[in-house]
Amino acid sequence: PFLRELEQHVFGVGVLKAAVKNTSVKLLDAFVGSAFQFVDYPLDPSQTNAAPVDEIKEAAVITNIHGDIPSEFPQGVYIRNGPNPLFGGLKSTKSVFGESSPIWVEGEGMLHALYFSKDINGNWTVVYNNRHVETDTFKLEKLRNKPSFLPATQGDPLAVFTSFLLNLVENNLPQEIDILTLEALGDWDVNGAWNRSFTAHPKRVPGTGELVTMGIAATKPFVEVGVISADGKELVHKLDLKLDRCPLSHEIGIYCLHGLPTNC
Repeated sequence: PFLRELEQHVFGVGVLKAAVKNTSVKLLDAFVGSAFQFVDYPLDPSQTNAAPVDEIKEAAVITNIHGDIPSEFPQGVYIRNGPNPLFGGLKSTKSVFGESSPIWVEGEGMLHALYFSKDINGNWTVVYNNRHVETDTFKLEKLRNKPSFLPATQGDPLAVFTSFLLNLVENNLPQEIDILTLEALGDWDVNGAWNRSFTAHPKRVPGTGELVTMGIAATKPFVEVGVISADGKELVHKLDLKLDRCPLSHEIGIYCLHGLPTNC
């Protein structure tokens, strides 16, 4: 009761939680900094297309286009979301737990946008822009000016497991993005209804436009599936799959019964 009153009347719940989180991050940061050594990890020649690029800071008109844009091509924006390591390429780690090494899909997220517009004479203008997805973790890395993400995909089993536990990374909730500026507007949690990880490959339901996602956690419920309304404002269905263990699943597929598009 005393702590509850202290939260409400002295600090406020949000302030107290923020202080605890800040202290925990500092302690975790100090441990990772002392126990792990980051080593540059070269890209395979076949992966050079995934090498990091700089932010261009402002949109640029594309003046050199090879080939033609079909006249029936729709006007609008095409956005690619992919990894773009912040500190000069991929990093492996060495520690008392062993070694872990990344794969090219790991790294801070960056959005690459191409904007297509056509004038009344049918002439196309194409504009390119890019921007890192500025999550709280990204901002922390910028402030620290050193990597925080521990590669956690391949390597010695204990090192990989420890990296999963210690990672200073927010890879759970998706970010809401301003489509014109590519600015990250904050976590998108479906108005507070979805509070766990979010698959990188949600699927759109044919006919209704609803979005099917899944979220995995290390504790029960291990896997939950959600159906989000077409306008993104409401979580219309949420289901605990009641698994007895936590799987590591990267992809999701859906099958819709004819006439029942939401029962997926």
